Parts: sequence; structure tokens; C-alpha cells
Amino acid sequence: MIRLQKLLCLLYCFIFCTLASCTRIEMPKPLPSPEAMGELVIAVREAPGFYQQEGATISGFEYDLCNLFAASLGVKARFVTTKDFNQINPLLAMHKVHMAASLPAGRTDFQFSQPIRSVGQWIVSHDDVLGPDDMAELSGQTVAVVAGSPLAQNLRTLDEKFRPTVIEIPGMDEVTLLAQVAAQKVLLAAVHDINFDLASNFYPELNARVRLPGKTDLRWAFFDDQITPVANPTHKQPDNQAQNPSLPSLRVRADAFIQRARADGTMARLNDRYFGHVKRINSIGITQFIEDTHRLLPPLRRHFYAAENLTGIDWRLLAALAYHESHWDPLATSATNVRGIMMLTEETADHLGVDNRLDPASSIRGGARYLAELSDQLPDSVKPPDRLWLALAAYNLGMGHLRGALAIAKDMHRDPNSWYEMKKVLPLLSRPEVYEHLKAGPARGGEAVILVENIRTYYNILTRFEPIYAIPFAAATPQAAGQVRLR
Repeated sequence: MIRLQKLLCLLYCFIFCTLASCTRIEMPKPLPSPEAMGELVIAVREAPGFYQQEGATISGFEYDLCNLFAASLGVKARFVTTKDFNQINPLLAMHKVHMAASLPAGRTDFQFSQPIRSVGQWIVSHDDVLGPDDMAELSGQTVAVVAGSPLAQNLRTLDEKFRPTVIEIPGMDEVTLLAQVAAQKVLLAAVHDINFDLASNFYPELNARVRLPGKTDLRWAFFDDQITPVANPTHKQPDNQAQNPSLPSLRVRADAFIQRARADGTMARLNDRYFGHVKRINSIGITQFIEDTHRLLPPLRRHFYAAENLTGIDWRLLAALAYHESHWDPLATSATNVRGIMMLTEETADHLGVDNRLDPASSIRGGARYLAELSDQLPDSVKPPDRLWLALAAYNLGMGHLRGALAIAKDMHRDPNSWYEMKKVLPLLSRPEVYEHLKAGPARGGEAVILVENIRTYYNILTRFEPIYAIPFAAATPQAAGQVRLR
């Protein structure tokens, strides 16, 4: 019996050793360096304002900033998108990507860059919900967060007298979670303040109830901090790379890039591009606008579609301009006899061949053509989307006044190609010490800034709720092809 047990034991050992020798645990191999691949592979969460795709167009703060970082390395950026925080971590840990955008520092196996931004934290409810109104009322409540969000851990580590029950909802960004709150499908949600500001333009019924203590720093994340060799001598390298057989780690280079982007204003311009207009209009104005999109916009859509066919300018941008000008009232008339849904002057209407400014189709078509003409008159050095914002300012001021402002910007050593810079210059057109040197004379440049920023807000709302219009191939005109650069 003892002999049999020994034999069985030896047999088990033999089988185990055989299986162990045949079973090899494959560890994930790191990606080749960005220089060797010719691309920087980035994991990014899809979220309004940060990374969003509509049709073939991708935009967002992280999209632009990561593309600039890749360009600084002499490579292209390739993005791998996820829906929430939990989906992004494995991509980095398994070496599927070189870096991940906008993660909170926390995991000890990741290396983190300098902060990209610091965000506050709110508990948000629908306006009709009673409380909570302070931290003491959180206990006993159930609060939803996006899966993997640092807010989940922050809430769970609150003092027990404040601590709510936390549920993590997978597969959605914070703005989508707030849409659930607005629809009263979720009672309370914890979100970062920048996403609340964005969502408030879409859902004015949201109410920020309780500010949570502390802030979260969002950073770029890297799996390790190793030296990156230049492994592909045939790939074109920036000058500093060509002189060195090896490079500092990707994280170190990211830190240097972030410092430069802050110092040269790149970060500020991108923040303004995507978030600079989000708090321009109060909740009453937003509510009225959204109601008017249901009540007044439907019969006008076909006219805006036709104007996009003619000029290539997004119909929703034209609709946003028309709303600011007339609140979509075809019979609108000002004290100075500016008339119609696009509020054209008599001189402009004559120039455009608009016989009846009170006819919606004629007015919208004329206003779209006028905006396209103004864009064409801007220097080629002005690139989208700044080209669009400056053309809108000229729609309000006239091109003569805008040219004067561009000249002032040059004298002040500000960038005349940047809306971020020009919106600081335009209000100066009303100052005597400035306009007395201008051929066009004084102008209410501050009003032009308000117009553009409000239109940006209306446009942002329309792009959230209204689909793009696909111009029929047969209907695309040479004029349209020439104006697509406005977008």
C-alpha cells in the first residue's frame, strides 16, 4: 500500500513537471518606441470636449494636445479609444499603447507626467430633487460615478458620517452620466467640474449640489520610465534626436513638452478653444434656446441645409448665427433697419442680390454667402477654427473694423491669427486713443466678442443634439468645396 502511494506520488510529480515545462506564460512585450514605429499610440477616453468624433471629424483638447506632442517627437499620433477609466488601464498595463491621456495619479505601476489640468468635484442632481445641500446630507444617499473614476475612491474614503453608497456605471463618460441625471434616471452623480460646466449647456436642469473636498490632477500615464532607443535610423527624427544615440524616457519628454505648452500659450489656447465659451449663457437662456430648437427650428432646417450645400459651412453654425441675430424670427427688424432672420443691412443685401430680407430662404442663403466671403478675405495664415470665429466677428463689425483690430494686434505683439488673442484686442476698438489711428474709426468690438462666444455656445449645443447634414455628392458645388476650410 505504501509502495503504491509512492508510485502515485511520483506519477503526479511527473505529470506536474511535464505540464509546467510545456506551459509557458507569455508576458506582453512592450511596444517598440514611437520613433521605431513612426507613431505614438495613445489610449484616450471618448468624452465631449476632450476626444469626440462626428463623421470623419475628430476634435477635442486631448486629441489636439496629444497630436502636438507626437509631432514634437517627429511621429504621428494613433488613438485607441475607450468609454471609461476601467477600460483604459489594461491597455497601458498590457503594453498595447505607449501612453494614456488624462488619468488620475494613483497606480504605483504607472509613471505619471506633470498635471495637464486640476479639476474640482461636484455632487449633481436634477433641479427638482430636494437635497443634498451639504456634506452632512450625503450619508445614506446613493451616488453614481463613471466606472473607474477617481471619484469612486474619493467618496469611499470620506469620513463615515459623510460617506454615501457608491455605484460605478461602466461604458459612459461623465457628460452622458449627467444626461441620465437630467432625465431623472439617476438621482445623484459625482462628476468633475469641467464636465458639469459642459453638460450644463446641454441640460440646464442640472444642479451642482455639494462641492466635494480636494481636487483631482489629471495627467498623462506611462507604463514604465525606461530610456527609449532610437531604433529606426531611416525614420525622420527631429534635430535633437538625430544628435543622440538614445533619448530620455517618454515621460521625461512629455514633461518637457507640457512645460513648453504652458509657457508658449498652447495650453491656454486649447483650453479656450474647447472650454472658453461654456459658461457664457445662463441657464434661463440655455433653456429658452433648447425650447426654440423644438418650436422654431424645424421649418427652417431645409433652408440651412441649402445654405450648407451652397457654402460648405456647417448648417448648425449658420443656425447658431441666425439665432443670435434674430432668435429665428424671419420678420426681425432693428432700429437701424437691419432686417430678417440673418439681420442683413440693406447695403449687404444689395451686394448679395437678396431682394427680400424677410424671406427666410433668401436671408439664410445671403447670410451664409456673406460669412463665406468674409472668411475668404482673411489672410491664409488664419487657420480653422480661428478663421471661423474671426469671420463671425467681421459679420458683426464689418471687415474694415476687423482689419483695424488685426493691425492693432500686430502692434501689440499679439497673434492676429488667434481668436484667443483677438478677443482681447477687439474691445479696444471703442477707445479713442486706439480708434483715432484707424481708418474705419470706432467700433463696438466688445459686442463682437460676445456675439462670437454666444454663437460658439449655441453651436456646441446644436452639435450635441442635431445631426450633421451630408451634402449630396451631386449637390456639392465649387463654392462649397472652397469653403469647407471654415470648419
